[in-house]
Amino acid sequence: MIPSTDLHTFSRYIYTVSLLGPLNIHFQKKNIETMAANYEDRDPLFNFVVKEGNAVKGLIDSGMSCVPQPFVQPLSERIATPNGQTCEAVQPIDLSQIDGPCHTEVAKQIVEAAETLGFFQVVNHGVSVELLELLKMSAHEFFEQPPENKAVYLKEVCPSKLVKYGTSFVPEKEKAIEWKDYVSMLYTNDDEALQHWPLQCREVALDFLKSSMAVVKRIVEVLMEDVGVILEEERMNSLVGTKMVNMNYYPTCPSPGLTIGVGRHSDMGMLTVLLQDGIGGLYVKPDNGDWAEIPPLNGALVINVGDTLQILSNGKYKSAEHRVRTTNIGSRVSVPIFTAPNPSEKIGPLPEVVERDGVARYKDVLFQDYMNNFFSQPHDGKKSLDFARAD
Repeated sequence: MIPSTDLHTFSRYIYTVSLLGPLNIHFQKKNIETMAANYEDRDPLFNFVVKEGNAVKGLIDSGMSCVPQPFVQPLSERIATPNGQTCEAVQPIDLSQIDGPCHTEVAKQIVEAAETLGFFQVVNHGVSVELLELLKMSAHEFFEQPPENKAVYLKEVCPSKLVKYGTSFVPEKEKAIEWKDYVSMLYTNDDEALQHWPLQCREVALDFLKSSMAVVKRIVEVLMEDVGVILEEERMNSLVGTKMVNMNYYPTCPSPGLTIGVGRHSDMGMLTVLLQDGIGGLYVKPDNGDWAEIPPLNGALVINVGDTLQILSNGKYKSAEHRVRTTNIGSRVSVPIFTAPNPSEKIGPLPEVVERDGVARYKDVLFQDYMNNFFSQPHDGKKSLDFARAD
């Protein structure tokens, strides 16, 4: 169980913002349409979307048919019309043989994917397809509630530190707000999850988390073994001790070319496990490469390397830059599990890896400090890694 004194720190791992409490502002369709092209109306729009918890979905439900200016991204951040380019993560890795006669080959595929792209898809992972379908359904059920039902999970009014509901990443600091609503659920233990997580998704989200942790730990074991490191159970648990389930909702967008669902970033933890629905829109950028889509694959889970694993491996494994495109063909949901060290854990290149490389490319940092830096600024590619680079 995570100590209650650390819950405030852990909650910063959630994609959330500092919300100032609800303002009783309600917009008619005509008013919102008038504001759409007027940047001076950012404040009332911000209040409506972020502070009151109407979220992006509230804009769409109000009847808005164009993208409001505060959501219009700079040209440099917009995602061009899909060109059909996909990456090597299209070919999934079959985990059913990871402990069988094909272990060496499966382990090689995992290591190569983590070394190059930092993203890969896995099948036969032990998480049932039925559970994955229920998970997507429960995500839609949560976000399709009336806004007042979801607003009870806003930061300033939610009685529990384990659940946060919001829009975008750090909208108060962003040049343009991301076209995404989310609910984040921090795991401490089963009882607290079943007590505090939203009713619509608590049981299925908990099942997904518990089923996926075996996948996370086995993949981490394979990656560590390739660098000559055997993690004891206590050390493994400390490196994936922070566990968070997010449900992301990307409402259908009238002009996808003007917006982004999630901006360019890498994840800060160890490994992320992601369930996509069938709509797609996840893009990854390899080092010195072009953006390419990781298309949805029924029954598969997407695995990606986080900054912490890149630091521990001294750069051998890559936390790939990725982003999400919006769409006008339907509302998209995704469900990531973020695994990360306990905030009190010190992270840095493992001694065995430094001995092999002859140089430490990163310095030792307290994960809490790394986390605080990560959430202090909008998404900006892999810039957060600079915090841990060796002088």
